[in-house]
Amino acid sequence: MNHGHDATYPSLRERLVFISGGSSGIGAELVRAFARQGARVAFCGTRPDGGRPLIEELAAAGLPAPRYAACDVRDAAAYQALLRAVIADLGPIRVLVNNAGRDDRHAMEDVTPEMWDERLALNLKHYFFAIQAVAPAMAAAGGGSIINMGSVSWMRGRPNLVGYTTAKAAILGLTRTLARELGGRRIRVNALVPGAIVTERQNALHRDAAADQAFLDAQCLKIRLDAGHVARATLFLAADDADGMTGQHVLVDAGIAQQSVIT
Repeated sequence: MNHGHDATYPSLRERLVFISGGSSGIGAELVRAFARQGARVAFCGTRPDGGRPLIEELAAAGLPAPRYAACDVRDAAAYQALLRAVIADLGPIRVLVNNAGRDDRHAMEDVTPEMWDERLALNLKHYFFAIQAVAPAMAAAGGGSIINMGSVSWMRGRPNLVGYTTAKAAILGLTRTLARELGGRRIRVNALVPGAIVTERQNALHRDAAADQAFLDAQCLKIRLDAGHVARATLFLAADDADGMTGQHVLVDAGIAQQSVIT
């Protein structure tokens, strides 16, 4: 994932970063990337032992061990309690990456009210309540950066994902509103929007030669994107190098959103 070519951001050294959904996929690469910057990293996942493989991997590489906790981010009260405990133990969170989510496929006819609420809780609701929990200490510490992970799927109108795409579209509104509301406290709020990213989950569930070719045909750049592409853009938005950017919707999609035809 081009680790040898990653930029170094001195402003991230020793800064406390929290990443939701950090035990696998894009989230795990975010944990690695911030650890390589010398940041202090805390992250959460769903399984009690879910963080152990990544913690052991980073320790073997000589990097400081991140802090891990299991939490169901759909439980807003429990999640906020976890974030406040991290702040009490480690100090103010200066970078929050709202990453946790899941793009389960579902036909429109199969969606129930309960399923709809669960999709939005998993892919949208916890973003707001995490921001609400970390913003006071972040502001008191002099500000910080909040990065909300979106998805290009809603911009392309991808079918069989209506709960997911509705949540991901709403992240843009959340980002722009809170960028305005929190700007006076020196807190930047941006959305980062991945395209078709190769992850372990995608390899297991959705990837084959035909899918690869369809994505390459739709993209301007004829490469398959991986989690490293997302991580490098996230580092920039988190660092002081991006101190003039807020309320933005930054696409890391190889140009696929310019393809208007659903493939």
